[in-house]
Amino acid sequence: MTVTVETLQQQMDQAVAALDFETAQRCRDVINAMRGGATAAEAEAANFTGLTRQEPGAMGLGTSQQKRTPPAGWRPPPKPDPMTTGRSKRGRAPRP
Repeated sequence: MTVTVETLQQQMDQAVAALDFETAQRCRDVINAMRGGATAAEAEAANFTGLTRQEPGAMGLGTSQQKRTPPAGWRPPPKPDPMTTGRSKRGRAPRP
């Protein structure tokens, strides 16, 4: 019997209906491997233990990085002084 994505999908649906989530997870992983280009034999022989799905984080979907981390030793630049901001004569047109 040849294993196809459709038969694996049916097996996965039956396993979910029977509350056998380990079998459903194995079927899901084999389906993903076959859709990724593996043959049915390669997908059946693959070891999927230890694989974890990425959690969407603050950086957007597809990344597991929760928030940006600056490089070691980096300090934010000093804030400008509000009393001197915009007072430079360079780059401004002379007043009439």
